[in-house]
Amino acid sequence: MATKTTLPNPDDIKRTWYVVDAAGKPLGRLAVKIANLLRGRTKPIFTPHIDTGDFVIVLNARDVKLTGAKDEKKIYHRFTGFRSGNKDTAVATVRERHPERIVEHAVKGMLPRNTLSRTVIKRLKVYAGADHPHAAQTPKTIKLD
Repeated sequence: MATKTTLPNPDDIKRTWYVVDAAGKPLGRLAVKIANLLRGRTKPIFTPHIDTGDFVIVLNARDVKLTGAKDEKKIYHRFTGFRSGNKDTAVATVRERHPERIVEHAVKGMLPRNTLSRTVIKRLKVYAGADHPHAAQTPKTIKLD
């Protein structure tokens, strides 16, 4: 007799808040671990088509480490929608103006491209400095190596 597959109910899902310090961590390795926490891959009730993830607060995003010469050579491309509207921005420029976008962009790239990931990415809170306004949620500090 085959065993019955159980799926988590929305009442069974407990969302935990985690704080991650990004200072001195390689961007790609950090983004993978954050994406796994956001999706709920670390939980035993993980199901790919059900949102079982947690909230993640990333601090010190301006101090995230890029290996090699990526600070000067890595370029973000975007298109405005108009003719000849291709805009290229170097990582060094993004780090000066909006340092949290570097981590957000990397984590979003680690998530699958579907409607579920668009709701998952909303649980990511990234801050350039060491302060955050989420003390009321009593987040747990997690050390990602």
